[in-house]
Amino acid sequence: MKTIQVVAAVIQADRRVFATQRGYGPQKDGWEFPGGKIEPGETPRQALIREIREELDTEIAVGDKLLQVEYDYPDFHLSMGCYLCAVRSGLLTLKEHESAKWLSMDELDTVAWLPPDREVAEKLKEIIN
Repeated sequence: MKTIQVVAAVIQADRRVFATQRGYGPQKDGWEFPGGKIEPGETPRQALIREIREELDTEIAVGDKLLQVEYDYPDFHLSMGCYLCAVRSGLLTLKEHESAKWLSMDELDTVAWLPPDREVAEKLKEIIN
């Protein structure tokens, strides 16, 4: 099975995290932490900075790694490094996503997370509450 290496930004501010709703592809309408594929020659942190710049027109500071999620979709394996991040500049402008919202820890269960991102939300509830 093919493995796809991706990164996700858990963007935090005021005890809330930024969630995005996919606007395309097989997982359209599912909620996720923004990010994307690691390109050849990129470190995970470089990929995350590039992806957030491309998808949200925003510069982020990448902090500690929160967790590594391994998830099997029917036709590929997803390996997703998830990093705690903060906005350095920009307004989180949606360029590829359908919708977005800031969620408090109490609101994490109010969106339909994609399965790998559900693991991230559960981890956040463990460490922040």
